[in-house]
Amino acid sequence: MKHKLSSAACLMASMALFSTTSFGQEEKKGWGDKDTTELSPLTVTGAKAAPPSLSPGLKTSLPVDSLPKSVSVMNADQIKAQGLKSVGDIIDYTPGVTNSQGEGHRDAAVIRGVRTTQDFYRDGIRDDVQYYRPLYNIEQVEIIRGPDALLSGFGGGYGLINRVSKKGKVGEDFTVVDGSIDTFGETNVQLDKNFNLNDSTAFRVNLYMENLENHRDFYYGDGFGVNPVLKYDLGDGSTLDLSYEYLNQERFIDRGIPSANGKPVESLKDIVFGDSTENFSTHEAHIFRGIFEHDVADSLKGRLSASHSSHDKLYQNLYANNWDATAYTVQLDGYKDTTKRSTGIISYDVSGEFETGGIVHNIVAGIQYLDMDNDNDRFNTSFTGNSGSDKETFSIARPLGIANGYGTNSGNVATYNQGYSGANSDLNDRTFADVDVLSFYINDEVALMESLTLLLGVRFDDMNFDVTGSSTGKDRDFTTSPRVGLTFDVTNEAMLYAAYSESFAPKAGDQYAKLGSDDSRLDPNTFENLEFGVKYDLPMGLTLSAAYFEVEANKPDYDTATMSSTMVKSEVTGFEIALAGSLTDKWFLSAGYTDLDAQSSSGVRLREAPESMFSLWNNYLVSDRLALNLGIIYQDESKSTNSTSSPLLPDYTRVDVGASYGLTENTRVRLHVENLFDELYFPHSHSTHQASVGAPIHATFGITSSF
Repeated sequence: MKHKLSSAACLMASMALFSTTSFGQEEKKGWGDKDTTELSPLTVTGAKAAPPSLSPGLKTSLPVDSLPKSVSVMNADQIKAQGLKSVGDIIDYTPGVTNSQGEGHRDAAVIRGVRTTQDFYRDGIRDDVQYYRPLYNIEQVEIIRGPDALLSGFGGGYGLINRVSKKGKVGEDFTVVDGSIDTFGETNVQLDKNFNLNDSTAFRVNLYMENLENHRDFYYGDGFGVNPVLKYDLGDGSTLDLSYEYLNQERFIDRGIPSANGKPVESLKDIVFGDSTENFSTHEAHIFRGIFEHDVADSLKGRLSASHSSHDKLYQNLYANNWDATAYTVQLDGYKDTTKRSTGIISYDVSGEFETGGIVHNIVAGIQYLDMDNDNDRFNTSFTGNSGSDKETFSIARPLGIANGYGTNSGNVATYNQGYSGANSDLNDRTFADVDVLSFYINDEVALMESLTLLLGVRFDDMNFDVTGSSTGKDRDFTTSPRVGLTFDVTNEAMLYAAYSESFAPKAGDQYAKLGSDDSRLDPNTFENLEFGVKYDLPMGLTLSAAYFEVEANKPDYDTATMSSTMVKSEVTGFEIALAGSLTDKWFLSAGYTDLDAQSSSGVRLREAPESMFSLWNNYLVSDRLALNLGIIYQDESKSTNSTSSPLLPDYTRVDVGASYGLTENTRVRLHVENLFDELYFPHSHSTHQASVGAPIHATFGITSSF
């Protein structure tokens, strides 16, 4: 908890700054004076909410309401207004996507029924290291459902999540300071400062510090991030954005509680099945990014993107592997995992509009190269006094008597020692992976008629994997990922579309360490997506989008006994309905519903794939200063594992409320209450005995000031 004192000090200093600076400004200016940056209590709507737009990193010229795919965009204003603190919070309010536990140390999403930790992007650039991604320097978050290999290349079989970075703003000088504290004691402080250096250059720095707390015993966490960026306007349509980000994070790992009789054991909801000092993760990262955009010709733009990142990640934990209700004991298992990854990605694409034979084409074509080194170690837990076993049984108590030696299998004299180094180390796996990928892609949006557009795209990838260590193997895949779409504007307000796309995932796994000698004989996993939909701007100011989709996954499985491969399939079908926009000048609404049927080829429902999901969020401007909001999340029951006997996570409904009030034109306070009716719920589970316990009712108070 090395940032706890500094974080609290920054919070108090920020609040003092708010009270002196903001109220001092109000004495000089009236509420309607617009000379300084205004922080309206209802910034997500204005008078009528503007339609969202996609970032250039997603390689399309079409607006969101003209794309033949399911896309959700949430900007920073809405994120702040809803009181969302993480990527997982955003997922809660996104149709077709649910959260996975991520073993307590990483973002993990279930997109249309399939769990993923690799389909995360930053400005269209792959960001697949396993960590919790902060939002302090993010302009908006874009979530695509359905394969989109034109952007992702490998992975992205069911969708992807892209964060868009804040960039420097030439011609502006501003400072925004934000602080929050919740009833658990969690604090967060953020700074967003933009300097206008001259007519063509801006420097912007975003910074955050957090001290994490929640409702679970032993839980703690510290996070620090700083992200300075430079923007150069080079003239003649050319700009250069340079960015460096440093992250340092640590947090307690909580893997949840056991299940019995087909559901989580509610009587165990307050017990943490881990150790107060040994369950934790650390993450340190250095991330460099540069984007150069320029005019190649009158109607042709070029975009050069380069990034280099180095991540040092460690996580170690104990978790419930089994439990005995009669003896009231729990068997604990555990491990330590380290990952060091260095990744360089460079891409260049050109985009523009031209006309041939009376037909207008919007083209995006490019090339990308990725080079990655990934070193991974995994060590088993070792319990001294139990013949070095990596599992041990303990009497259930709050807290568990791990450190004091209450192991029932060893005469209550066992001491706990995860022997990760030296003579007591228990190495489970060590791999060194080298990955390089060369890609070419092209996408053409062809305006066949004024109301009819054809989309044609294809990406070619040459992938090389070389894994050595405990698992050794090489693999090279040449893949082609096509997509085709058709949009028809029925009226100026209504559009119909149909789309088909394919994607793939390599056999090396999402962390590039699962490549064995037999895997080299197998083709990569492939995904096929078919989607039909409608997008309609309703007269009252809302935009309706509805889609029916089918996604088929084909995963080759090699049998060493018969020297042959078989195909393991899973199928996901469903539909989504989403509404977003301003019903009136004062009322902004977003809602989504998903019906999902996700099954393996044997007819077993896929884990963490609820049949029904629903979310609703309202923001209503009561006056020029006061806004109230209401959020509702419903998630149907879902399975913890893919087996037929898997425990079920019960369905739940969570109600959130909030309010924001403008103290001055530049300072506002906000209050958010999560789980208003204090429902006991279990949002996700990594496995049978690892069901997460949802947070009880709690409130967050925040204050934001701009000057």
